[in-house]
Amino acid sequence: MTILPSELALYAVAVVILFLTPGPVWVALIARALSGGFAAAWPLAIGVSLGDILWTVLAIFGISWVTTIYADFLGVLRWGAVVIFLVMGAGLIRNAGHALGQDSRLTRPGLWPGFMAGIAVILGNPKAVLFYMGVLPGFFDLRAITSWDIVAICGVSLTIPLAGNLVLAGFVSRARRLIASPRMVRRINVTSGLLLIGVAGVIAVT
Repeated sequence: MTILPSELALYAVAVVILFLTPGPVWVALIARALSGGFAAAWPLAIGVSLGDILWTVLAIFGISWVTTIYADFLGVLRWGAVVIFLVMGAGLIRNAGHALGQDSRLTRPGLWPGFMAGIAVILGNPKAVLFYMGVLPGFFDLRAITSWDIVAICGVSLTIPLAGNLVLAGFVSRARRLIASPRMVRRINVTSGLLLIGVAGVIAVT
């Protein structure tokens, strides 16, 4: 490795700050955890983490190359994310009266929709784009890094957001299990649906 431990540690601190800054990922994660518990939220966290790795690799291997495809490829992904969250939000609102333990279109079959939602929200997240494409290159000399350096950087980009998102999902899921009132269930589902639609709006206008 050519990068210093101090450089990697400083980057890790920056990733922690990135995670602690609320954004579309937090909104989507909380919405899924409220509607389906931890089982509905952890696939989203996995998808987000893989998206973080993708942004890291793209930043390392050339911002100029990404710029040439950004208008087309990433534009398609962004609008795909808008559609996904609009459908998920509308589904939650339509089924707002269902008990928390029941399956709905949002959570059935569960793993794949959550995973794809995570991919969509991180690829369309302007905060992630700004950080990985604009800030990450300032931490390292990307012209001199080795394969092991790339592995280490990607490891930090993966583990910190993943751990944080799983903890957040677990906390929200635990609070959700304390709620038994059907009236409260409906309020939560409607709120979650509106949050997901809000994510679509944020992605669409940024």
